[in-house]
Amino acid sequence: MPIATVNPANGETLETYEAMDAEELERRLQLAEATFRTYRTTTFPERARLLNRAADLLDEDRPEIARTMTVEMGKPVRQARAEAAKCAKAMRWYAEHARELLADEEPSAADVKDSGGSRAVVRYRPLGPVLAVMPWNFPLWQVVRFAAPALMAGNVGLLKHASNVPRTALYLEELFHRAGFPEGCFQTLLVGSGAVDEILRDERVKAATLTGSEPAGRAVAATAGEMIKKTVLELGGSDPYVVMPSADVDRAAEVAVTARVQNNGQSCIAAKRFIVHTDVYDAFVERFVAGMAALKVGDPLEEETDIGPLASEQGRSDLEELVDDARRSGAEVLCGGERPDGPGWYYPPTVLAGVTREMRIHREEAFGPVATVYRAADLDAAVLIANDSPFGLSSNVWTRDEAEVDRFVRDLEAGGVFVNGMTASHPGFPFGGVKRSGYGRELSGHGIREFCNITTVWHGA
Repeated sequence: MPIATVNPANGETLETYEAMDAEELERRLQLAEATFRTYRTTTFPERARLLNRAADLLDEDRPEIARTMTVEMGKPVRQARAEAAKCAKAMRWYAEHARELLADEEPSAADVKDSGGSRAVVRYRPLGPVLAVMPWNFPLWQVVRFAAPALMAGNVGLLKHASNVPRTALYLEELFHRAGFPEGCFQTLLVGSGAVDEILRDERVKAATLTGSEPAGRAVAATAGEMIKKTVLELGGSDPYVVMPSADVDRAAEVAVTARVQNNGQSCIAAKRFIVHTDVYDAFVERFVAGMAALKVGDPLEEETDIGPLASEQGRSDLEELVDDARRSGAEVLCGGERPDGPGWYYPPTVLAGVTREMRIHREEAFGPVATVYRAADLDAAVLIANDSPFGLSSNVWTRDEAEVDRFVRDLEAGGVFVNGMTASHPGFPFGGVKRSGYGRELSGHGIREFCNITTVWHGA
């Protein structure tokens, strides 16, 4: 895949970039290693000053970088501005909290005495250069939620971004440089996906984080396992959205629309499978379908647009195949389901009912504005449907019954359970999944410690 900015609203190639050659890649790896030796000794207040400056610059750049993201991958520009604002917020959060999150920990006096020592402490130390393999769907946020904690921990970052968002990738390197971070603290590597294996095998790269597809995650995990390097993987998701009889059905249906089509439906944590108790199924589906059908599809640079184009022609074809397979197998199309005429890689908001386990869309992630609705006879049936997926990223539950909440929290196989609201990430909460959605956690204290050397320091009596 060429490294290029291609506008998905019309298919026009705006700019093409040459991949870095071996000599330039080597120079950057040397720089990362050399910079880490000194950057790791900087203080938390100094790192916080730099990261806060980056947040200020990002706020100033918000209109421009939002337009860049929209032109490169098609998200509505209103959502792109919100993404930039969220990134600045996360930077400031880590600038404020990193010191306490990585503070030395003292084992109990009893354990120290039992060990035969006089004192002991657990200290968090940075690992070194960390490779980040990032996706195009949230081209700013996915990177910042890795970079902010990594830099505050004293690591340095090497970004291999998706090949269709090179402008955003280069902006990120420039942003941290303008903020005053030492050269080499954060570098963008303009290389194709074929170069990832070689980079990860380099002894100077100490760990890797990847957000992306399951095949990409498998490849990175295999190489990292062979090299015995730490990885964090955030892969696909097909999140359930369960609605029980005690729920506010009107509100649940309204939020369901946003939960499904945020970022043009191209979000791992978007709700995709809507599992509704039979007592409120008809009422919910009627409202949900009406809300989906009312969305405005169009130019993502226009303020009133709800849904822009999918990021690539291949992405639209993959989505169409899932819908067509379900239709051929007997699923009912309640709205959408047909590619519109005209330029650009658009696909309409679509709702499918009557989905069965034999259909591909039941097992595979639909990366676009396509929802499936299921009827559940009771809570047990809802849990069974929800867990009948290879993924386990997050989940949504709508109920006013606390006993039902307890059951869902206990039984749903997911990295998060959001009650009476849609899944969202926040710097203060750990984020990640189970099963084929990956392993490890981003954000919060859990995220910043993922790429630290957790060191026991013991002193004899």
